[in-house]
Amino acid sequence: MAIARYRRRHQSVDYWPAFVDALSTLVLIFVFLLAVFMLAQFFLSREVTGRDDALVRLNRQIAELTDLLALEKTTGRGREEAIAALTTTLGNAESEAARLRAEAGALGGAAAGAASAQRALDNERALSARAAAQVEILNQQIAALRRQLAALEETLGVSEQKDKEAQARIADLGLRLNVALAQRVQELTRYRSDFFGRLRDVLASRQEFRIVGDRFVIQSEILFDAGQASLNPAGLPELDKLAAALLDVAREIPPDIAWVLRVDGHTDARPIRSAQFPSNWELSVARSIAVVRYLITRGIPENRLLAAGFGEFQPLEVGDSDEILRRNRRIELKLTER
Repeated sequence: MAIARYRRRHQSVDYWPAFVDALSTLVLIFVFLLAVFMLAQFFLSREVTGRDDALVRLNRQIAELTDLLALEKTTGRGREEAIAALTTTLGNAESEAARLRAEAGALGGAAAGAASAQRALDNERALSARAAAQVEILNQQIAALRRQLAALEETLGVSEQKDKEAQARIADLGLRLNVALAQRVQELTRYRSDFFGRLRDVLASRQEFRIVGDRFVIQSEILFDAGQASLNPAGLPELDKLAAALLDVAREIPPDIAWVLRVDGHTDARPIRSAQFPSNWELSVARSIAVVRYLITRGIPENRLLAAGFGEFQPLEVGDSDEILRRNRRIELKLTER
């Protein structure tokens, strides 16, 4: 009997409450895990949305930076290298953003995936911040270049104004100089006319003396023998008259006019070849020097005399007749400026 009661007592044990408790606990755990999963999904969606917005802003900054880089390509190789480096950095950021988008699509429901997406988003934000800093530096450099350009334009404007003023002064000085030279030429022309007039008065009886343009011409045979450069004594009185007339005129010429009497020697076209005169050049120069030296002895200052020789290369007339050759053999006197 005792054994029967014992069996009935043990057979009446109820396991259902314990099973229900265990099942409720499993349900609660499942609900908790589901809540955690939904919460992770919510935060992950927000992070992905924020990352897309950041990518849009970054793309906009990339477009603006690309336009700015296109405008500043001409600022030099150094700027181009900096822009190229910045473009490379932005390209890397864009590639990284694309990679992150690909990784975001593959994220599962685990909370570890959200942490990885957060780290990737932080990296992307850091790249965007560096890009913004580089854009700011580039903007500062552009502003500095614009200030330098403005300073250069201002300096150029001042230089152009000074150049215009200098050109105006030069033109004015040139005009005044031309006027002064014209006045001097007129004055010297007047004294030359006086000189020729006095020579015409004292030498009017000789046909061998004549005025050709602005020169007084003396035939060579009056002063020199044929082929010689020594003055003929018969012609010295004529040179004395010439020197006296020149001295009279010289006293009237203002001292600030730098006048000279140029003595030019000319020969005819017949060549001369001697030990003393290898060519007509030497003969014409020697004759003009002889006249100059004699005028010095008659009181004409040395600094007012100039000797030149032209040989046969400046004839008065062209031809080979005796009369034409005789006319081309001459000494010319010209009162001119130094």
